[in-house]
Amino acid sequence: MTQEISGNGVEPIVKQFSQMETAAQPKWLLPVRKAGLASFAELGFPTLADEDWRFTNVAPIAQLPFQLAREVAVNGAESKVLDDSIFTHLPGNRLVFVNGFFSAKLSALKSVPGGVLIENLSAALAKHPELIEKHLGQYATTAGNAFAALNQAFFSDGAFIFVPQGIEVAEPVQLIYISSAKNAGETILPRNLIIAEANSKISVVESYISTGNVAYFTNAVTEILAGENASVEHIKLQDEATDAYHIATIAGEFGRASNVSVHSFALGAKLSRNNIRTKLAGEGLECVLNGLYLTRNEQLADHHMIVEHAQPHCASHEYFNGILDDKSKGVFHGRILVREIAQKTDAKQTNKNLLLSDDATADTKPQLEIYADDVKCTHGATIGQLNAESVFYLRSRGMSEDTAKRMLIHAFAGEITERIKCEPARVEIDKLVWDRLEANHHLAGK
Repeated sequence: MTQEISGNGVEPIVKQFSQMETAAQPKWLLPVRKAGLASFAELGFPTLADEDWRFTNVAPIAQLPFQLAREVAVNGAESKVLDDSIFTHLPGNRLVFVNGFFSAKLSALKSVPGGVLIENLSAALAKHPELIEKHLGQYATTAGNAFAALNQAFFSDGAFIFVPQGIEVAEPVQLIYISSAKNAGETILPRNLIIAEANSKISVVESYISTGNVAYFTNAVTEILAGENASVEHIKLQDEATDAYHIATIAGEFGRASNVSVHSFALGAKLSRNNIRTKLAGEGLECVLNGLYLTRNEQLADHHMIVEHAQPHCASHEYFNGILDDKSKGVFHGRILVREIAQKTDAKQTNKNLLLSDDATADTKPQLEIYADDVKCTHGATIGQLNAESVFYLRSRGMSEDTAKRMLIHAFAGEITERIKCEPARVEIDKLVWDRLEANHHLAGK
């Protein structure tokens, strides 16, 4: 590396890159990794002085004793947490990763007709290098994204899903990431690549869970390409350990007349952030970004997204709700970017935050950047506590105050979960959210 490394916490990380240089990989991949490292070295960890990070302080991540998580022998702890996962009985193929490395023992794979590929990325790199080289890093760019750059340099493994033209995968594909970290600073770097060609259809459920509780760091990247008239639903559940840190980038490019839904459920981790970047690259497509964050104690959950309307006659809809308790914090920054060519755009952005405690806080910044003149774009945000009139109305119908509050809070969360189209996943996530809300000490007089 020729870049000068400043005292921004990157030097100890850069020094570990030799592990990636000696790893077995296609010849074309090492320059890609080096480019990611160079970008990370130049950017460094973001600070509160960066406009896009002024509400989220990642200094605790930068100060961790960075060490790449290693592959471990799977034991009873991983099997147990997998058995306890809400998606255990979901139909379809399942890829399981422990500390970012594929576990054949825990995975459940069956043959899929029509040339569909559902594999771990490190194996796919050897078997399908030309296909992966064409797409890897094309959608989750490293420009201005230090965490995507860090992932590009060091990613260990992940999922590769390829759906050929005209093929429908009837059952959801599960990607389950289990952290088995034992030491503070262990860093897990998954990389997922999902390619759905024209007229194809697939649902992917990506979840993050853990066996223990130390200050480890997950830094994940998922890239999605949806071809013309493709239908893709991506559901992400982050339920990491309470002392963990979780940063994720979800980046996609969507083709003409496609229909793409991206759902984010942030329940765990001490600090989490989802950077969502979507480019609406074909005419007449519809994109839905939908998310729910539940925070307690001193948790922070951040969603930052850019929806780029790059072609006319496209629709995008963003719905994000947060339920915040204790001294926790929610952050939402949504930006709709409408290019000059993108006439007849229909875009809507909504962020609603429900504060269950006087000490909980929410920072919200919905934003429109429009260069076309024939568009319909709206945005709005609310922050507040339960509506007293709504509580009174339900009490006037014979409900107790606790029951009325519970009903309103569950309905607020249900606005988000009901948009999941994959029924088996929707049922399980709805149950998980219900149970987490019921465990809250502000409900049912607890």
